[in-house]
Amino acid sequence: MSTVSPSSVAVDGGKDIAKIHHQDEAQKELDAGALFVLKSKGSWLHCGYHLTNSIVCPPLLSLPYAFTFLGWETGILCLAIAALVTFYSYNSISLVLEHHAQSGHRHLRFRDMAHDILGPNWGRYYVGPIQFMVCYGAVVGGVLLGGQCMKAIYLLSHPDGTMKLYEFVIIFGCLILILAQIPSFHSLRHINMIALALCLTYSACATAGNSSKGPNKDYSIRGDNESRVFGMFNAIGIIATTFGNGIIPEIQATIAPPVKGKMFKGLCFCYAVLGVTFFSVAISGYWAFGNQSGGLILGNFLDGGKPLVPKWFIFTTNFLVILQQSAIAAVYLQPTNEVLEKTFADPLSKEFSLRNVIPRIISRSLSVIIATFVAAMLPFFGDINSVLGAFGFIPLDFILPVVFFNLTFKPSKSSPIFWLNLSIAVVFSAIGVIAAIAAVRQMGLDAKNYQLFANVDH
Repeated sequence: MSTVSPSSVAVDGGKDIAKIHHQDEAQKELDAGALFVLKSKGSWLHCGYHLTNSIVCPPLLSLPYAFTFLGWETGILCLAIAALVTFYSYNSISLVLEHHAQSGHRHLRFRDMAHDILGPNWGRYYVGPIQFMVCYGAVVGGVLLGGQCMKAIYLLSHPDGTMKLYEFVIIFGCLILILAQIPSFHSLRHINMIALALCLTYSACATAGNSSKGPNKDYSIRGDNESRVFGMFNAIGIIATTFGNGIIPEIQATIAPPVKGKMFKGLCFCYAVLGVTFFSVAISGYWAFGNQSGGLILGNFLDGGKPLVPKWFIFTTNFLVILQQSAIAAVYLQPTNEVLEKTFADPLSKEFSLRNVIPRIISRSLSVIIATFVAAMLPFFGDINSVLGAFGFIPLDFILPVVFFNLTFKPSKSSPIFWLNLSIAVVFSAIGVIAAIAAVRQMGLDAKNYQLFANVDH
């Protein structure tokens, strides 16, 4: 392959000297964000680690809560549809990326795809800002969740403790501050491998902890007709966030060329883990707690401060969530880090020269400090989940991939794949609009019960 755009391409080098020379020249043309953050050195297995850690993560613990708005049949159906559609969409966008890479124009960023396929304004004013909002919002939600889990552990050992939630959010933010300095996405591969094991473990713990010791089981959907309708779409937003990724191009950018077929293997690896964890936690959690399932199922393990399972079990589960959540925050910081690197770093200087290290530390630290402050100020994790899903993950993960596919490969209008993609785009556009309204409404209702820097639990 050869390189034609300095802002959005990587080089698929050959074995002969001329191609290596060409690769070196093209590498020099990359901006600092692509050059230092989005290094293309990984294998399909590394890609699988990145995918799994960005999708199969603690928000899956909110799936029983989504079921409280949907009930058994609709909840399981929505979960299955989301799994099928997202796998199809992620594979579609991967095929588009492979097609452009084989044509000598490898995209490394979501906004670069939109720039070339939809036009410059789409990349600059829609896809770029939406992706930034989603990824940075995921960091904010992750810092909040980490703080909540730390507080849960604290209250187990100090039931009358006086420390507030925002204090634990700040402590967890300090951990993220350190992880934010990891130089590149590819550098996270071993951390994400460990995070995968953590996820499997705490999902098994959450499933095992959902026992019959909970409250009397009530699976009815609460509220009047209006509340039920809005609740259903709010739940769809939560599920969309749980399956959401938003950084497929950036993950595929970490794969060493040639890229063909590697992303599909990574997706299969990821969805094997996803199938085991998502459905087991959602079904067992809703079975155990019914319509009293909380925003995070771990909160249900304490009934009025009384543990329903051994204390060590709750401690272990929360500790595993804290560890994985720190890795996830580092993953979703990568698009922000890439923008900061592109803005403040010098691609002509060495990656670890003082010229680049000092701006990197300052800019990344400031981004984490701001995220930590917002998380401490707005402790509404379940609502943040649904808002992110409606405004960000549904467009990025359900709609744009099939639009990119149709515009790139131009399937015949008489072919089933054209109409399948068009149907997905239209249906999920409508769902996204309604889910956004429902998410904002729910946040407004919940905000009446909270104050800034409120000391809330899970």
